[in-house]
Amino acid sequence: MTRSVVVTGLGLTSPVGGDVASSWDALVAGRSGANALEHEWAEQLPVRIAAEIAVEPGDVLDRVKARRLDRSAQFAVIAAQEAWADSGLDGAEVDGERIGVACASGIGGIQTLLANYDVLREKGPRRVSPLAIPMLMPNSPSANISLLTGARAGVLTPVSACASGNEGIALGLDMIRLGRADIVVAGGTEAAIHALPLAAFANMMALSKRNDDPELASRPWDKARDGFLLGEGAGLLVLEEAEHARARGARIYAEVAGAGITADSHDIAQPDPEGRGGTRAMRLALEDGDLDARDVRHINAHATSTPLGDVAESLMVHRVLGAAAPSVVMTSTKSMTGHLLGAAGALESIATVLALHHRVVPPTINLDDVDDAVELDIATKPRDLPAGDLAALNNSFGFGGHNVALAFRCV
Repeated sequence: MTRSVVVTGLGLTSPVGGDVASSWDALVAGRSGANALEHEWAEQLPVRIAAEIAVEPGDVLDRVKARRLDRSAQFAVIAAQEAWADSGLDGAEVDGERIGVACASGIGGIQTLLANYDVLREKGPRRVSPLAIPMLMPNSPSANISLLTGARAGVLTPVSACASGNEGIALGLDMIRLGRADIVVAGGTEAAIHALPLAAFANMMALSKRNDDPELASRPWDKARDGFLLGEGAGLLVLEEAEHARARGARIYAEVAGAGITADSHDIAQPDPEGRGGTRAMRLALEDGDLDARDVRHINAHATSTPLGDVAESLMVHRVLGAAAPSVVMTSTKSMTGHLLGAAGALESIATVLALHHRVVPPTINLDDVDDAVELDIATKPRDLPAGDLAALNNSFGFGGHNVALAFRCV
C-alpha cells in the first residue's frame, strides 16, 4: 500500500518577501521583486538587472553563523527554520533516523568559490579560507539543514539545473513512500546573482536586457518577452507521511499526490521544441497521483519568459489535458520573482500549495499581449479556485533536458 505524503510546513525567503506570509501577499498582489543592480561589479555587464532577495540573511541569521555559510546555504537555513517551526516539529521529540533532507541547488556555492579564487589570485594560497570547501560544496545547504533538524535518515542534494528544486521534492516523496523516512525537509536554494553567471547567461542570450525597466523584464507568454530575469532565494517544504502527521495533530496544507521525472536527450540548453519529455513528466505525475486531467484546475508553469520555452510548455499542457485544458487556470510567478534556477521549483511548489490551500491563484504580471501560439487561460489578476476536490501541477524544466512535474491535491 502506497504511503500518502502531505505538506505540513512551509519556509521561504524570496525576492518578494522574507518569509512565506510576506512572499504570498506579494505574489497575490502582483508585486515584482526585480531591481537594477547597483553593485560596482555589475557596471560593465550587458545585463544589470535581477531579482535580489527581499531580506538579507544578515538581518535574520546570527552574524558568526552566517559567515560560515555560503549565501545559498544561508537562504536554505532561513527557509528551513521557518518550515520546521511552521510544521510544529521544532522542539518536538522526533527520531532523527526517521527524518530526511533533500535540498537541491542548480549551481551550489558559487559565491564562496569565486570569492576565494579572487583571494588566491590577489593574496596567495595562505589567505584562502579554511572553511571554503564546506561552504562551497553543493551539499552544504542540505547538510546544514540536517544539523538544524537532527535528520539522519538520509541527506540528499539533487543537481539538475532549473528542475532541481522540484526534483528535491520528488526525492522527498520517494523517501517517505519507500519507508525510509517519515518526515523530509525538501526543496531548493540558489544564490547565483554574481558577475560571472550574469555575463554567461547574457552571452547565451538567455536573459532579458530591459536594463531600464527591471520590473517589466520578466513577462512569460508575452509577445515582447526577451529572456528570463535571474532571481535568488530558497524554498523548503516539510513533507510528512499522512498518518504520522494526523497522529500528532499537524496542520496539513495539501497532499503531494504524485511526481513525474523524465529527460529530453535533445540538447544541453535548448528545450525539445515538441516538448515530449515535459509532456511525459506531466502525464507521469498525474498517473502517479491517480489523477485525471479533469481533476487539474491550476498549473504553476515553468514559463520563464523565453521565446521557445513558453510556447513548448503551452503545447505540453494541451497534449496532457486535452479538452480539459481551457478550464485550467495558469500562472507564472516568475513574472514577479524572476527565475531562481535550482530553487525555482521549490518556490513555485509553495505557491501551488498555497493556491490550493487558500483557493486563489496569483496573477502573471507584465502579460500585455499573449503570444498567438499560446492558447491558455492565464490569470493576469488573482483568480479564485472552486470549492471541492481539485488538483494542481507545478512544472520545472532545466538545462540538460531535465523535466520534473509535481501534482498536489487538496485535503
